[in-house]
Amino acid sequence: MKSGETKIRILIVDDHSIVRHGLTALLSKQADLAICGEAASYEEALGALETLKPDLMLVDITLKDRNGLDLIREAQVRGLATRALVISMHDEASYAEKALRAGAMGYVMKENADETIVEAIRTVLRGQIYVSGAMSARMLTQFIKGEEDEAGGTGIGSLTEREREIFACLGQGMTSRKIAEKYGLSARTVEVHRAHIKKKLQCEDSAQLLREAVRWVEEESGR
Repeated sequence: MKSGETKIRILIVDDHSIVRHGLTALLSKQADLAICGEAASYEEALGALETLKPDLMLVDITLKDRNGLDLIREAQVRGLATRALVISMHDEASYAEKALRAGAMGYVMKENADETIVEAIRTVLRGQIYVSGAMSARMLTQFIKGEEDEAGGTGIGSLTEREREIFACLGQGMTSRKIAEKYGLSARTVEVHRAHIKKKLQCEDSAQLLREAVRWVEEESGR
């Protein structure tokens, strides 16, 4: 880095102090990067974004009070010109996809951060999307599987809009009676929808259906 050049200012948002300290130590070795602040929660991060105005935000998906994807969206709503790079423990392609859809410009696994974080930061600062080769492969596989599911009549992609709504309600712990009341349906109609969902998702029983619903809701919320 040449004398007089401005360093890239980075805000680290993670609810684990050991992660924040580790990233700070790692990135401080780069002459052109500077950690301008840290935050452990959604509210702390919003305040830091407003006052510090960093060039880049490293953010975990799971925070103390809200999730990091909500933070990215809110930063965009407020017009904060900060690029976001998600650093997460989740290796499922669905999390990376949700992060990018929320407005993040990259997705890095915590377990690989030592090897990939600097490259990811520099890629994002160039205005390009960063996803590791392994994660790109997972995302492509998931996309292809989703296309096959929709064509073959099975999988989440095959559910109708009403079936998705009911599936989400099941994942939130609602009973068939409560679901019927919410949508103005008969209990019998809800049970028919449940049977169709169970068949399309190839669930052996109601217990498996509920487990899949809970998992899907958690993934959709980015937690």
